[in-house]
Amino acid sequence: MDRDNILLTPGPLTTTLRTKLAMLKDWGSWDADFNALTARVRRGLLDVLHAQDSHVVVPLQGSGTFSVEAAVATVVPRDGHLLVLDNGAYCKRMGKLAALMGRRTTVLPLPEHLPVDPAVLEQQLRADPSITHVGLIHCETGTGIVNPLAAVSEICQRLGRGLIVDAMSSFAALPIDARTLQFDALIAASGKCLEGVPGMGFVFLRRAILDGCAGRSHSLAMDLHDQHRYMERTGQWRFTPPTHVVAALACALDQYEEEGGQPARLARYTANFDTLMAGMAALGFRPFLAPEHLSPIIVTFHAPADARYDFQAFYAGAKAHGFMLYPGKLTEVETFRVGCIGAIGPKEMQQAVDAVAHTLASMGLQRAD
Repeated sequence: MDRDNILLTPGPLTTTLRTKLAMLKDWGSWDADFNALTARVRRGLLDVLHAQDSHVVVPLQGSGTFSVEAAVATVVPRDGHLLVLDNGAYCKRMGKLAALMGRRTTVLPLPEHLPVDPAVLEQQLRADPSITHVGLIHCETGTGIVNPLAAVSEICQRLGRGLIVDAMSSFAALPIDARTLQFDALIAASGKCLEGVPGMGFVFLRRAILDGCAGRSHSLAMDLHDQHRYMERTGQWRFTPPTHVVAALACALDQYEEEGGQPARLARYTANFDTLMAGMAALGFRPFLAPEHLSPIIVTFHAPADARYDFQAFYAGAKAHGFMLYPGKLTEVETFRVGCIGAIGPKEMQQAVDAVAHTLASMGLQRAD
């Protein structure tokens, strides 16, 4: 095979050759050219959310989880109380990191196969006035379900609670408009739907809360207020930046705009999703979520019940045909996941379905059901 394996995962994702080539130049981390590149990336990120007037964006080295932790540490006061709405694995991760950093944390268990119920949130907030902030995963990547961001934002704003949104898998693909939604922090990363490479997260912080965030963080490296203040003053990162990752993201943002921005990206991912769902249904695979809850980001499928099925062999077979799948994140049922995002189109998705069909046949299965 003369191409890299295609990554049907929630990130890292398949990137374009143009994005890869953007990493072939070395940058001086304090050089004026690199500072200008960082500034251009920050402006481009704000444009995605239409957030130039309402928010600042603070980049941070590391995976997306680093930025989730940094956002909670910076936004939630040390005597604050975070309510995490939990309908999946990444919700649980937010709850765990908040508790580990000493923030009072309540994790509200909710069904994994359903979106967050706004009525349950409102009831919880009215019952416990000590809750200062709500943590929401917009697209819970463990299942692919999309939670009702607009409704949660409205409730938090009406009841005077802060909102922290993990938009890791939805940012730049699903519509999010800061002009109509209020959130204190929204977190995403370079290696997701912008189709950059992994290594950098970023947090949108609401300007109205920024001054109050000074001194809240328990961490020097993850203090977003200090990172923002230093960048505004010097144009530089406080500590060694992921220079090649920033360059790749700048290139990926250019391609995002050239494609047509969020609507065009969502349209391509939706076409990928439609191709995937039709092909997998023809092979007898059933999605974990009901049809009305599926999203064009990532799809969780039930594993075949046949004793001849083994995920590791299934994974290896698909990889041998050039496609990398992702294991499931559920504990009650055996599943696997297929991402619809990255620099791919319906042609590659149909090839992936064909690879799954060949792999099933090699395991002695003609269908998954």
